[in-house]
Amino acid sequence: QVQLVESGGDWVQPGGSLRLSCAASGFTFSRYWMFWVRQAPGKGLEWVSTISPGEDHAAATYYAKAVEGRFTSSRDNTKNTLYLQLNSLTSEDTAVYYCSKHPKERTFTPWEPRFFRGQGTRVTVSS
Repeated sequence: QVQLVESGGDWVQPGGSLRLSCAASGFTFSRYWMFWVRQAPGKGLEWVSTISPGEDHAAATYYAKAVEGRFTSSRDNTKNTLYLQLNSLTSEDTAVYYCSKHPKERTFTPWEPRFFRGQGTRVTVSS
């Protein structure tokens, strides 16, 4: 069955960096648009980033304004793994981070809460 397993979350001081990973299985990873979303304490789910499948060319990436220029999404289709590099972290980035897949292969529509996602990995930014 479809599985998405996030890892890499940790406590980090403001200004620090982390790299999150998402291991995918149970579907043909290279055919799917993928997303990163997050949920801060007491708040709803927030879209962070989108990455195209990257089957035949370099994957395209898109970011929420709150993280643009600080976060970088990438994927390794040979390893069925999605990554999110988080730089210049602030307390506003404290959240559980989830990777999520589009329900249909080779199809893009904006992320929706109903899309399948993993169990999440917690990022805490605090001094």
